Amino acid sequence: MAVRAAVLPAIGAPLEITGIELPDPGPGQVRVRLAAAGVCHSDLSLSDGTMRVPVPAVLGHEGAGTVVAVGEGVTHVSPGSPVVLNWAPSCGRCHACALGEVWLCANALNGAADVYARTADGTDLHPGLNVAAFAEETVVAASCVLPLPDGVPLVDAALLGCAVLTGYGAVHHSARVRSGETVAVFGVGGVGLATLQSARIAGASRIIAVDVSPEKEELARAAGATDYVLASENTPREIRGLTGKQGVDVSVECVGRAVSIRAAWESTRRGGRTTVVGIGGKDQQVTFNALELFHWGRTLSGCVYGDSDPSRDVPLLAEHVREGRLDLSLLVTDRITLEDIPKAFENMLAGKGGRAVVVF
Repeated sequence: MAVRAAVLPAIGAPLEITGIELPDPGPGQVRVRLAAAGVCHSDLSLSDGTMRVPVPAVLGHEGAGTVVAVGEGVTHVSPGSPVVLNWAPSCGRCHACALGEVWLCANALNGAADVYARTADGTDLHPGLNVAAFAEETVVAASCVLPLPDGVPLVDAALLGCAVLTGYGAVHHSARVRSGETVAVFGVGGVGLATLQSARIAGASRIIAVDVSPEKEELARAAGATDYVLASENTPREIRGLTGKQGVDVSVECVGRAVSIRAAWESTRRGGRTTVVGIGGKDQQVTFNALELFHWGRTLSGCVYGDSDPSRDVPLLAEHVREGRLDLSLLVTDRITLEDIPKAFENMLAGKGGRAVVVF
């Protein structure tokens, strides 16, 4: 069956909106009709080669939709079931999974090397980060779909699969923000907006949003920011000024640039925690001297997928949505069509907006 998709023909090449041929789901597979797909900065990192992906490929790893058909052996969803796509399913067998660190599963991205569809001329296509959500429909492994709990709009639910899991997990699982602590969030894109809301849910007493764009202040405050700082070389000094000259208890960096990682580190109090969520390139080198590492006693940690277990956390996030604590619509700053994805990539490069969502 032919469907439209956004195909990345080669690393660094522009996306092409074209028809592709999807097979019927085989054993252990599920076919999903997409309702929406988020345009995440990670997709941009895949297209420009910052993160490696077999090509040609259909990108898009943040999506939600309705099951169309299931293959033999699939029992946890059925045709008509609303689902969230999970781009990093854990295998349950590797060392990380045995430790309970499913977000570090060694085999999570094995499916990205598979051939899952073909172009009209017969060219093999790979499924980006496993799920190929930039398409009207997709065929994925059963482990890549999670039942969508009641009470979450299907279009907004697309963001649960990456931005919200990452932001929520950065606060609650990685940095482990405690009630009354102070938090700074660097970068007010989709993940940053989720992080701000998650810090509010955690009971943070002061939540400082940092971004290069003054236009994002209103959105940041709606998400829970108590203060807004325009990013500059003076950002750490400004944040210390807002926190009794101490710095925040927790800084969460959602950009992936050396300058913002360093600023987040310098904005953290002595003994505090700096969590890096943003995905940066190898050229983004961050330096520290041995004395400051000793003296400040800060913890600097990376954060993969929010240190989250999607099967555990998606139902929890749905409860926050139902109870009004988490507003997914704040993250959806632009609703676009499949043909608009290349323009959305340009906006991300320019640092505009929060999160564009492709609505099918």
